[in-house]
Amino acid sequence: MTSRNVSRFWEWGKKIICVGRNYADHAKELNNAVPTEPVLFLKTPSSYLTEGSPILIPKYSTSVHHEIELGVVIGKGGTAIPQSSAMQHVAGYALCLDMTARDVQDDCKSKGLPWTLAKAFNTSCPVSEFIPKERIPDPGNVKIWLKVNDQMRQNGCTSQMIFSIPFLISYISEIITLEEGDLILTGTPKGVSAVQVHDELHAGIDDVVSMTFTVGRL
Repeated sequence: MTSRNVSRFWEWGKKIICVGRNYADHAKELNNAVPTEPVLFLKTPSSYLTEGSPILIPKYSTSVHHEIELGVVIGKGGTAIPQSSAMQHVAGYALCLDMTARDVQDDCKSKGLPWTLAKAFNTSCPVSEFIPKERIPDPGNVKIWLKVNDQMRQNGCTSQMIFSIPFLISYISEIITLEEGDLILTGTPKGVSAVQVHDELHAGIDDVVSMTFTVGRL
């Protein structure tokens, strides 16, 4: 399917396309309306972080939250991809964190400004190792969880997503051409909360993948 080593997508993928508020309970916990169409924002490739390096809280934030998500790695690009063939464009998956400077995001929202400062800072997209497509035969029914210092904070299932992966691929590709190596973050279940310096975040998909990151500060 691919001409490059997609298992190391974070080294060369061009963009990270994120879906906000794709779990109704998460939208409600932040007092947001449940969306009727996908809420999209972007992270930059410099957001990527792999195990062995710390998540760094930016200097301008005092409240960075964890958001555990299933990431979809694109293996075949396209524009205006039909839902019926959307999964043919998927190379695999990754467990991901959408680290969010919540205080900054709240300020941006109150002023009607973009979320870039809150979402796209360096180290804001920790990712697991690449998960081949065949290891997740039903991405619409995947249980994802996250613990902070061994305390369960998030424990949800992709069956709770408002917009399915095929729908998201089709919807996004109508607006933004998808390319090989792109990553789509599909949203987070409820339970987001702030992290502190020296916290240990441990997340996983049982019997598929796990990852651990520590938290530092710039």
